[in-house]
Amino acid sequence: MQDPQITSELIAAHGIKPDEYAEILRILNRDPTFTELGIFSAMWNEHCSYKSSKKWLRTLPTTGPQVICGPGENAGVVDIGDGQAVVFKMESHNHPSYIEPYQGAATGVGGILRDVFTMGARPIAAMNSLSFGSPDHPKTRQLVHGVVEGVGGYGNCFGVPTVGGEVRFDPAYNGNCLVNAFAAGLADTDSIFYSAASGVGMPVVYLGAKTGRDGVGGATMASAEFDDTIEEKRPTVQVGDPFTEKRLMEACLELMQTGAVISIQDMGAAGLTCSAVEMGDKGQLGVRLNLDDVPCREENMTAYEMMLSESQERMLMVLNPDKEAEARAVFDKWDLDFAIVGETLPEDRFLIVHKGEVRADLPLRALSGNAPEYDRPHIPAPSAAALTDVPQIDPIDGLRALIGSLNYTAKQWVYEQYDTMVMADTMRIPGLGAGIVRVHGTTKALAFTSDVTPRYVMANPVEGGKQAVAEAYRNLCAVGALPLATTDNLNFGNPERPEIMGQFVGAIQGIGLAVAALDVPIVSGNVSLYNETDGTGILPTPTIGAVGLIADTADAITGVARDGQMLLLIGDTAGHLGQSALLAEAFGRTEGDAPPVDLIAEKRHGSFIRENHQLIHACTDLSDGGLALAAFEMAETAGIGLKIEATTTAELFGEDQARYLIACDFDQAEALMVAAGQAGVPIAHIGRFGGEMVQFGDSAAPLAELATLFRGTFEARLG
Repeated sequence: MQDPQITSELIAAHGIKPDEYAEILRILNRDPTFTELGIFSAMWNEHCSYKSSKKWLRTLPTTGPQVICGPGENAGVVDIGDGQAVVFKMESHNHPSYIEPYQGAATGVGGILRDVFTMGARPIAAMNSLSFGSPDHPKTRQLVHGVVEGVGGYGNCFGVPTVGGEVRFDPAYNGNCLVNAFAAGLADTDSIFYSAASGVGMPVVYLGAKTGRDGVGGATMASAEFDDTIEEKRPTVQVGDPFTEKRLMEACLELMQTGAVISIQDMGAAGLTCSAVEMGDKGQLGVRLNLDDVPCREENMTAYEMMLSESQERMLMVLNPDKEAEARAVFDKWDLDFAIVGETLPEDRFLIVHKGEVRADLPLRALSGNAPEYDRPHIPAPSAAALTDVPQIDPIDGLRALIGSLNYTAKQWVYEQYDTMVMADTMRIPGLGAGIVRVHGTTKALAFTSDVTPRYVMANPVEGGKQAVAEAYRNLCAVGALPLATTDNLNFGNPERPEIMGQFVGAIQGIGLAVAALDVPIVSGNVSLYNETDGTGILPTPTIGAVGLIADTADAITGVARDGQMLLLIGDTAGHLGQSALLAEAFGRTEGDAPPVDLIAEKRHGSFIRENHQLIHACTDLSDGGLALAAFEMAETAGIGLKIEATTTAELFGEDQARYLIACDFDQAEALMVAAGQAGVPIAHIGRFGGEMVQFGDSAAPLAELATLFRGTFEARLG
């Protein structure tokens, strides 16, 4: 089959701009082959090269005494003591999930799990952060069902518990849903595996499932806006098989015990191309691949197709040649392909041979380490206008507006489709705050959360970026966990628009300030740009995944409020209603500024919660919906009523930051009051649990009635 002629139309179809093509010609001093054009397209697109974001990602704090490995590897690695480490990352699969919801979401889960076990860690927990369009949009129901079934279908079959996450709805996601997948695993600190190739003439080995044509061009598709040709992109979505991935994980973890692995990399975006180039670039080596030896499941595949296929459940390894027989036996046992497909080279070269012909001969470093990098023009977001004229609302009516909306109603319809208890170490399931998983065979546990409030970021990118980190920090502290580190999934629109790039830059600045102040460095992450359709972008959505350590499971704060217990509020309440959930859900308004985030107060109040965990029976942080929603959720979980004296809209629904709600007995409340006074932490007794009513001042309704609304809305509208 003859390669097509390289034309300006073909170059544009590969997402390569004229100035980038001119640079390719300069590097090669000749025209590229069709396969080489595809390789440049894959490696220089936004999804793989981070060409619009690298400049700003370098400003993020990524180190600390707890950090074993920060960004740049498949996942971040953080020390949890006793010779153990937690390995974790969050990554997007947005474009594929909009085109083909089930497989897009499923392969997003599969990809993030591979990132974790590639490092030598056994996955122990998963989360997801999902953003959909308006509930009334004709595509939303299909997307919700497909994505949720895809997440559950892959994770459940693979056998990892889904312990947390979030689901939101906003018209800004009508043309581009977001599917952000998180995974975490456990490894011994002396058994971490990295992707940098080493040694000249070492065998490069293909592992796992066979290569097909699914996903060809997927990374390039993920680096472009959508338009009315979206249905034509369906073949670029990969197809996953969780049972093959389970076998691949077991084979890889067994292989890693043999001493055969010099370096290893999963085949994700851009498949064989990206994995080979990254391994060579990190090891300052070249790579030669003989595509005749690549296991294929389809006939007559071209070099272009093999290099750009994103078929799932595949890995690439540099092998210790003395261990070849032992390594091959492991993969034969697990009925997976093991094929030597190339070798490492001493020079800066990426050489691709197929059927005796050279299909690509490129300087490898130009594809990765020396790929284009842009300093895109950016303009700061305009200052938000001051919020005026928020009418008083009956507190129960305000609460009903929140719990009857898809954003703040209970999401059990979603998480009950996920296996939350597989492996039998889950201490806290979704829907109650941060998820908690025991570290098997120890007294330790790990807590997981993911957070962002996109409307805050839209109004004020810097404060919104800070708030996403601060809320994740609070969620961990609220269960008694010491926050360790974070991963980010930065979802934005078209970076070539200065106002979008301004959102990105502002959010990065806010995130950087917060992770530094709260000692939770960014150790891994993902950037997803061009999330827009026909020029309409999503809300800026920089999702923060965070991990915390509970040294002894006996110290975890996992209680449920009891009849007669006191309600204590930690933190100052000014009544900030700008960009609040109440404003959006009850009044249909998105106005005002994001709430200011006092990072010193966040750290002080979080430390206070952890240091006094023995006095706290139940705890939650305050975020969307303020005091009213947090108190109701505590009461509804416990199945008992509550009474709070506060009556004003600002007191009950304001979204001031650095606040926690505590349930405890009278004696513990007194002790907490004394301790808070000594620590300089604002604390107030605001109410009590008991009875069958939810009461704010004189406004009241039966808990059972409100619980029915809270538990029934999601399924009634989208189930």
